Amino acid sequence: MNLGLLLSVGIGGFMGAIFRFSISSWVGKATTTVFPWGTLSVNVLGSFFIGFLFLYFQQVNFSPMQKSFFMIGLLGALTTFSTFSLETVLLMEKEFYVKAFSNMLLNVIFSIVSTLLGMFVFKYFYIKC
Repeated sequence: MNLGLLLSVGIGGFMGAIFRFSISSWVGKATTTVFPWGTLSVNVLGSFFIGFLFLYFQQVNFSPMQKSFFMIGLLGALTTFSTFSLETVLLMEKEFYVKAFSNMLLNVIFSIVSTLLGMFVFKYFYIKC
């Protein structure tokens, strides 16, 4: 394993974790419900950017270190499947079954749609220009 590659992923992960914490906290404070809107927001945002960057990196010459910084480090730490899973289980333990199911459905559907939207935005602006 290349040290530069590991550092790129690590620095990206550091920044992604800070962004995740900041965005999720801000959204959590802005909404005063039991539903985990903060986690949903970072998952959807990260999904949008991973869709966009996936296509972008196919068009431009970025190094493996740069791609790893964004795709694995930054976006890997920004999105959080483990937190989503824990929050869903905690909702079920509190017998908030509708909220737990809504959380599962919204995270999966919105994240996939957001990935497609990121790809669409890339194609619209990059290929159109």
